[in-house]
Amino acid sequence: MKRTPNPPKAPARPPFGRWRLALRNWRRMSASMRRGVMWTVPIVLVAGGYALFTLSHVPAGQAILAQAIGSFYQASASLGLVVNDIEVSGRETTDVPTILAALAADRGTPILAVSPSRAKQQLEALPWVRSAAIERRLPGTLYVRLVERHPLAVWQHAGKQELIDSDGEVIPIKDFSHFAHLPTVVGESAAHHAADLLATLAQHPELASRVTAAVEVDGRRWNVRIDNAIDVMLPEEDPSAAWSRLAAMERENSVLKHDVQSVDLRLPDRVVLRSAAVPPQQKEAGPAKPRAAGKNT
Repeated sequence: MKRTPNPPKAPARPPFGRWRLALRNWRRMSASMRRGVMWTVPIVLVAGGYALFTLSHVPAGQAILAQAIGSFYQASASLGLVVNDIEVSGRETTDVPTILAALAADRGTPILAVSPSRAKQQLEALPWVRSAAIERRLPGTLYVRLVERHPLAVWQHAGKQELIDSDGEVIPIKDFSHFAHLPTVVGESAAHHAADLLATLAQHPELASRVTAAVEVDGRRWNVRIDNAIDVMLPEEDPSAAWSRLAAMERENSVLKHDVQSVDLRLPDRVVLRSAAVPPQQKEAGPAKPRAAGKNT
């Protein structure tokens, strides 16, 4: 007996074909049936959301949700969605273990369990991090982009000292002894104006490198200390031009290498130099006058 050959299998329907079929079936429904479906779907979604909300506020429900989420992460890990590599750009000061602790991730952690928003919040709470962005690059790479703070000066105010960055924001560290080479700016509003001042001074690096401190006067102008010994009084108007005049004088005549105590640049048409006060020499003692003879008592 001859066997009847199996009929050829119908070719698999392409995905767009399924969508066409679904759209055709939708059009064949009566208007009342379509209205029923349109009302049913939102109700199901709302009911599901309410059930999840209720479970999340009940201890037993929280445990069920946590277990379900954990099972989901483990299932994703079994499919290869785990952290295999962590790429960090922009890191200069923040150490790697601190970054890993903020990410709460290590090699083998399910990558879907890493929350970019939480990691961003944790990283931006670190002293040296100004901003952070975290991306999950599936299947197994976490990419971290950092923008770190750069120390500008030591800010002295209200009887304390703090390290500030180029925006005048305090870098919250306790030990900044490694930054003793930075200039000190003094005054309540000095932190917000320090970047502009230091940019002006940097126009003449050979002189700026000798600046050890700057005191803001009434929030209007600066007194700059050079070599921790000479006070330079800058004007309120056009301090850049005054600083350039002093730099030219120093290059040509080395005026600051003499016995100078202060330099007044507040007048546009002159420079006033004040020498250090010289203590008066003591008069040479003359011969002692003979004491008048008297009776010993």
